[in-house]
Amino acid sequence: MPLTVPLREKLSAGEQAAGAWLTLPSTAIAGVIARTQDVSWVLIDAEHGLINDTHMYDLSNVVAANNASPIIRVPAEEIWLIKRALDSGAHGLMVPMANSAEIVRGIVRATKYPPIGVRGYGPMFTSATGALGSGYAAAANNDLIISVQIEHPQAVKEIEEICQEGIDVVFIGPFDLAMSMGVEFGGEEHEAAIAKILATAKKHGKVAAIFCLNGEQAAKRFAQGFQMVSVTTDIDTLTNQFAVELSRATGKATVSAGGYA
Repeated sequence: MPLTVPLREKLSAGEQAAGAWLTLPSTAIAGVIARTQDVSWVLIDAEHGLINDTHMYDLSNVVAANNASPIIRVPAEEIWLIKRALDSGAHGLMVPMANSAEIVRGIVRATKYPPIGVRGYGPMFTSATGALGSGYAAAANNDLIISVQIEHPQAVKEIEEICQEGIDVVFIGPFDLAMSMGVEFGGEEHEAAIAKILATAKKHGKVAAIFCLNGEQAAKRFAQGFQMVSVTTDIDTLTNQFAVELSRATGKATVSAGGYA
């Protein structure tokens, strides 16, 4: 069977791609999110979430079985972490703290089979992509989605060079970006950096993407021209909505325990 990546099909058609963040190692929650109408990708967070590589195969398969693309965020740009994530059947990767063109160049090499890169061959468990073995290997270099996170002022400075590497998605981590810049989240300097990243990504034909915590933020980013936006996280939805319903039940203002927020 051919390698199937629903998110790439959506992005290639120029459509907006709404996604969600999975931090809990639950196939039940992953399936519920993936089955939600208009969700085209689910980020499986192995950086800050409670997810490790023993969960990746099952989570990737349940997301893909519900016609969404599983994208795994690895903890760092280490070659062995990238290899493990891709070999689990992920439709793509997200790599945090891609702070320079040099780092991004190494990420691309780690995600591609020779002669383009240095990825080792072992696609025995890539069924979530719809392909195994030689069929998978023949398409992986072109069809898997490689996303790098821009969340440091050095990355903003080198965004032109980063966008000229063999990546597909430039994904802004706005909270880390504000912290590393030492500026107010949502302030003028912060939004100027976001605008620069968005414009440069579009100039070089890359997908511009950004992390959001709620639908209001996500709608704003789609309207600005971002094509790929995360709408919310599993843990924030659970904690915030429970707080809302508890407040309605008790008549008291209830403070959420909080998640990513």
